[in-house]
Formats: sequence, structure tokens, C-alpha cells
Amino acid sequence: MESLTNYNCLIVDDEPPAREVLRRYINQVPMLTLIGECTSAIQALTALKQQPVDLLFLDIQMPQITGIELIGTLTQLPKIVLTTAFEQYAVQAFELGVTDYLVKPISFERFLKSVNKALPDHTLSPISQPLMPHHTETATDAFLYFRADRKMVKVFLSDILYVESLKDYVRIHTTKGAIITKYAITALEAMLPGTSFLRVHRSFLVSLNKIDSFTSEEIAIRDHLIPIGKLYRQQALNLLNHA
Repeated sequence: MESLTNYNCLIVDDEPPAREVLRRYINQVPMLTLIGECTSAIQALTALKQQPVDLLFLDIQMPQITGIELIGTLTQLPKIVLTTAFEQYAVQAFELGVTDYLVKPISFERFLKSVNKALPDHTLSPISQPLMPHHTETATDAFLYFRADRKMVKVFLSDILYVESLKDYVRIHTTKGAIITKYAITALEAMLPGTSFLRVHRSFLVSLNKIDSFTSEEIAIRDHLIPIGKLYRQQALNLLNHA
């Protein structure tokens, strides 16, 4: 098989959680190499001069210089994917020639679409679904790798029962046991498909397919009872009652 080309990526965002999500996503695509993270457009200008960047993930709203203003200063543009919490800049962004425009929170599936759009055509097939094994594209075989016990552990999404936040870590409960990994639950929520997983509490995410029963106060998954938080109750119950 022909070896895959590596593409240098640079993240520019002043929000640590946003950088964390993109970092995790980039590290899961074999042909992407994260060469740096910048917290401002000023830092990005220096980084872009120091080494080649093939793919730039760029926030819009940042101190001093916005992402859009940064684009206007560049004479040679890498492939640019704008990442922002605001939708109103999309028309202006595409007029500047950006590859894609992602609205936060960004799912891994949507991230992959941007990568596939940015990279040359011959790379589309090898990375079109890096979560999937090469022999299948069924959703039940989708997986993620997590660092736990000094190794990378493969976790199939279909095995996840629920996720529990432990401050700077999460405990991922699966049908095969539990693993603890250094991860923010908000970042993990952004990576998991919203059609299969639901945030029901500031400290809990649940797999919709694994729910055995529920009340207005809690959800039962096997022998586990997961509380439904007040801030999440209305949305969670609306979804569960119409499932």
C-alpha cells in the first residue's frame, strides 16, 4: 500500500477547551501532524513563518486581531478551516477563500468532513472514516482510542454504557469494564455522535441505546443509576419521551 502523506496542522484559538477538542481530533487522523497551538493571531503569524503549515484551524473571535483579519494579512494561504461559535461570519469567510467553516461545538464527524475537503483527492479514501476499521463502515464498529494505564485503549462506541466526569478525568463505563482517562467531559461530548449519546448531567453522558428505564430524576443502565441534572432535565425528558 502507498504510504500516506503527512500534513502539518496548526491550531489557533484563545480557548483551551476548544484547542483540546481539535488536538484530540487531529491526533486520531494518521496523516495529520499537529505542529503547534497558538492562543492569538499574533502568535500564529510567527508560527506560520517558522515552518510550513498545510492545514490551519483558526478561531475568529480572538484578542487584538481576529481570525478573519489574520487571513487578510497572509500572502500565502494554507488550507484554512475556521472554527467559531458564531454563524454570522460564514459569507465573509468563504469570500476570503477558506476551505470550511465549523460552528462550535464541533463533532468529530463534522471535523472529518472538513479534513476531507481540505486535503487532495487521493487522500480522501484512506481517512474518510478513521474511526472505522478498514473492513467495514457500520456505525456499530466505530471506535475511539483513549490513553489509560500507559497505553492506548480502543473503545467501541457501541460498548459504551455511560461516561462519568472526575474533574480533569472521565471514567468511561463499557460493557467490558471501565477505563479512566485524562479528558474533559465537554470535549468528549463534542466527539460523540449526538444521535447516540446524551448529556443528562454536568457529570454524566449516557448511551441512548443502553438505557433500560428512566424517571424524571434518574436513568437506569444495567445496575447503574445515573442522575438527571436540573439544567438538563427538560431536554433529556423531551428526547427520551419521544424516542
